[in-house]
Amino acid sequence: MDTMIDTRGLTKEFRSGKKTVTAVKDLDLHIEVGEMVALLGPNGAGKSTTLRMLTTLLTPTSGTARVAGHDVTADPQAVRRAIGYIGQGNSAGHAQRAIDELVVAGRSYGLSRTAAHDRAGALLESLDLAEQARQKVMTLSGGQRRRLDIAMGLIHAPGLLFLDEPSTGLDPQSRANLQQHVLDLRREHGATVVLTTHYLDEADALAERIVVVDHGRVVADDTPAALKAEHAGDRITLAFGSDADAVRAAERASAAHPRADVRRDGAGIDVRVAGGSGLVAGLLGDYATAGLVPTSVEVARPTLDDVFLSLTGRSLREGKTNPDHDTVLEEVAA
Repeated sequence: MDTMIDTRGLTKEFRSGKKTVTAVKDLDLHIEVGEMVALLGPNGAGKSTTLRMLTTLLTPTSGTARVAGHDVTADPQAVRRAIGYIGQGNSAGHAQRAIDELVVAGRSYGLSRTAAHDRAGALLESLDLAEQARQKVMTLSGGQRRRLDIAMGLIHAPGLLFLDEPSTGLDPQSRANLQQHVLDLRREHGATVVLTTHYLDEADALAERIVVVDHGRVVADDTPAALKAEHAGDRITLAFGSDADAVRAAERASAAHPRADVRRDGAGIDVRVAGGSGLVAGLLGDYATAGLVPTSVEVARPTLDDVFLSLTGRSLREGKTNPDHDTVLEEVAA
């Protein structure tokens, strides 16, 4: 099997009174075995609804989705046996010992008691939780609980792992540690990973592909580097001694690079252009010829947040302006 996830025209609609809300519309998604893909989008974009359909928690209104070789509607039990799912909440019982929760989870997937114990021990070791094996879950730190959640999702050695906001609520050090554990586990077990996150640096560090969803549709699908090059570009920031010099500098930058996005703010200008770092020398040479001497020059590489602003007109963390998509999903489906 080369394809792990394949959706065609996947659509989910909800009723709210007399109103029909389309959370996901005609979504086509293709993920190969072994890929690590970040499914991202602003609040209300439909990514949570998509994830819930792929994990059989919601039934599609129309379209098709095959996950790990199984149809999510026709054979949801087979899909659930083949995947691991780590949601935003903690999955282990707070009053239970970590090792016991893992063994019970393994037994629920059909592992023998011996196999479940062996698998639990190996996961605790690989996730730096061996010393906490016999501690109650309630005594673990936030980072330790999230690593235990990942162990719960991996106990049956699934070929596909869904990570829904795995770093939410963690401090920066715990986030970095968790990211490294995810990379290590993927390398060791060869699992396909689908990740949702509001931390763009996390998606940039972990994912080979970024799928951007907005208003229930895929609006971009490529590597992080390709998305930055196509939708953002480098930013050259220059300051001048006067507003008049900045006006002249902006005009010359626009004339020299017609495809650049040039903006002036007082005595400073921003030039957004692909390959900006390689254009700085020529730009400064042109300014010197015209008698324009900047007081400072900075070149910044684009970020995924720049990509989001370009694609959706809002940042990933920006709140929604209308109570649609995922909010309505929760209200209607409750």
